[in-house]
Amino acid sequence: MPEGLLYNLFGTKKISSVCTVIQTRHHARKPNKRRANKKHNVMVTIIIATFVVGYLAIAFEHKLKINKTASALFTGAVCWALYALAGHTNSHTVTHALAHHLVPIAEILFFLLGAMTIVELVDAHQGFKIITNRITTTNAVKLLWITSILAFFLSAVLDNLTATIVMVTLLRKLIHDKNQRMTFVGVIVIAANAGGAWSPIGDVTTTMLWIGGQISAGNIIQTLILPSLVCISVPLIWLSFKMKGDIKREPYDHKAAEKQEKVKGSLLMLLVGVGGLLFVPVFKTVTHLPPYVGMLLSLSVIWIVSELLHIDKNEEEKKPYSAIHALQKIDTPSVLFFLGILMAVACLETIGILDKLAMALNNAIGNQDLIVTAIGALSAIVDNVPLVAGAMGMYSLTDFPIDHKMWEMLAFAAGTGGSMLIIGSAAGVAAMGMENISFGWYLKKITPLAALGYVAGIITYLIVYPIFAVH
Repeated sequence: MPEGLLYNLFGTKKISSVCTVIQTRHHARKPNKRRANKKHNVMVTIIIATFVVGYLAIAFEHKLKINKTASALFTGAVCWALYALAGHTNSHTVTHALAHHLVPIAEILFFLLGAMTIVELVDAHQGFKIITNRITTTNAVKLLWITSILAFFLSAVLDNLTATIVMVTLLRKLIHDKNQRMTFVGVIVIAANAGGAWSPIGDVTTTMLWIGGQISAGNIIQTLILPSLVCISVPLIWLSFKMKGDIKREPYDHKAAEKQEKVKGSLLMLLVGVGGLLFVPVFKTVTHLPPYVGMLLSLSVIWIVSELLHIDKNEEEKKPYSAIHALQKIDTPSVLFFLGILMAVACLETIGILDKLAMALNNAIGNQDLIVTAIGALSAIVDNVPLVAGAMGMYSLTDFPIDHKMWEMLAFAAGTGGSMLIIGSAAGVAAMGMENISFGWYLKKITPLAALGYVAGIITYLIVYPIFAVH
């Protein structure tokens, strides 16, 4: 509006007063905005510091003598409480953000509960003894190769988490010396993560990329199966030269043990249990529902079968073979530990730290292959799911179309990089809870092997990529 018209309408004094008020409000907004930004930055710094302290408490669990589950739950809850108290957003927004992250977290937890219960039910019926009683070798190297290869392919068909649960349960029957068994379990984590990386349903991050349209099922299998095999073969070859002698296993008569398998329905429960686990990826492919729905359906079927098998027994007699008893035996603290860790990481993602971290990698490194390799290594520290989600948001399908080198390499790196730390993958977390493996022991004994396999796998992928290159 022309200045003259303003003066005619309101008068000189009124216009001066209005201008003064506008200028005052304009200058007042800047300090307030600066104060708000400063408060937000301080709160973000505190949240990051809380996460780091919580992470260190988990890492040094045995020295602090504080259970890792307590540290994880405390870290997750406090991070979100600090975010809510930051004052830069209302409580409804914070609650909505938390609820948004709890959906995928709950899917993982329900999946884990279902898988653990199925495994416990099969074990209660001595189903795994049908396999373990027929593995008579006590040669440590031979057994290491057999169990690792089994975990590798089982992970590709099911997923790395379920494969680890099954294999750790199996190893408990085969190796009775805990210290010796822990080495086998550590290698199983590497094998399960490597096996899940090349399958579109074997690892949650590979599945994310598959569902998001970044990779196709056929191409990811033919491109990554060789690097994944190298990833587990290199540690196995190394240990083959280092590991000597036989495993420590309590002596028993194998033929007599086979006769003792006569728990009613042991073979049936093994077939139903393994079949139920195999059914989960098929269910997901057909219905497009989340995997945990298929897992809960499989659990319900084996639960019904177990009830029917012992329908003629009284409550006390059938209790050891019931799903309720199996639910009491599963490792609930490890499930809660997983919840706490994922909540804390989700908070970091919500405040934008992971996106900034990904952008910083892009600006600092520049080379795409090195960036993806670094993201894979970083997934050992920070959960690979938000890292891959951040990468999917950073790079568009226009610039990086389906089956681009970057997406394939990201699937391998994020899937196998987590093996370098015990809390870097779902498989590692499950093994940590089931065998009570300490962070420090894994760091000393398994991390160098996992890092060696990871680097060898990356190099293999870069060599074979031109053969299968789509773009």
